[in-house]
Amino acid sequence: MIETTLERFQADVIEASMQMPVLLDFWAPWCGPCKTLGPMLEKLETQYGGRFKLVKVDTDAQPELAQHFRIRSVPTVFAIVGGQPVDQFQGALPEGQLREFIDRLLPDPTEAEVEQAIQALESGDRERAVELLRKVLASAPEHVTAKLLYAQTLLDEDPAAALAQLDSLPDDARNDPQVAQLAAEARRRIDASRVPPPPALLERIASNETDLQARLELAQHFIEQKEWDEAFAQLLEIVRRDRTFGDDIGRKTMIEVFGKAS
Repeated sequence: MIETTLERFQADVIEASMQMPVLLDFWAPWCGPCKTLGPMLEKLETQYGGRFKLVKVDTDAQPELAQHFRIRSVPTVFAIVGGQPVDQFQGALPEGQLREFIDRLLPDPTEAEVEQAIQALESGDRERAVELLRKVLASAPEHVTAKLLYAQTLLDEDPAAALAQLDSLPDDARNDPQVAQLAAEARRRIDASRVPPPPALLERIASNETDLQARLELAQHFIEQKEWDEAFAQLLEIVRRDRTFGDDIGRKTMIEVFGKAS
């Protein structure tokens, strides 16, 4: 907190507001509500850790500034952002309302982290970008831009995880041509990475549908490929045909797969 004067106003308020929001508190020594509001603003400035700056104006000592801002009563507080007043209030507000007033002025921290992630990607620092995007998604799971960027970072190493992020976007975002193109590329990479089932297993099942061991081995192949639907189909067939096979291994494996797929 600082007390400003007409001479220092440009540096204390206008220039400072280019870097962060400034709360400009017009007060007077004889004002009762000012004695309540002032300390509360000072406490919040400390608690917010430098995310806004508190500047006070003694209207008795600085009548020119009070006249310029057309102060009719004190306390009156102006919010200055980018050199311009953007909001104001009069009187001593409760702390909860003060926090709401301040919070409206502050940039969303998740947006700053997304911007940092973009810069990290542009500079080739994928690890840093992933760290930031995971942090954003932990606090804002539905953040569309963060999901899209995270999907892009996952595409090379885990196209299935990238596709899962894209599929969880809202409809309007999924219908965007660039997003649809990214999803198509993820599907192409998933298809290209799939290992086809061993022909011998397929032949055994084709010649003998009750070959449950072949079905179990085929299910295990699909599990390794994370092709959950195909794995479930084989395991379900084992359960349907013989619950005693392998000490009910079909059902037990289905439970394990369900945990991995969910």
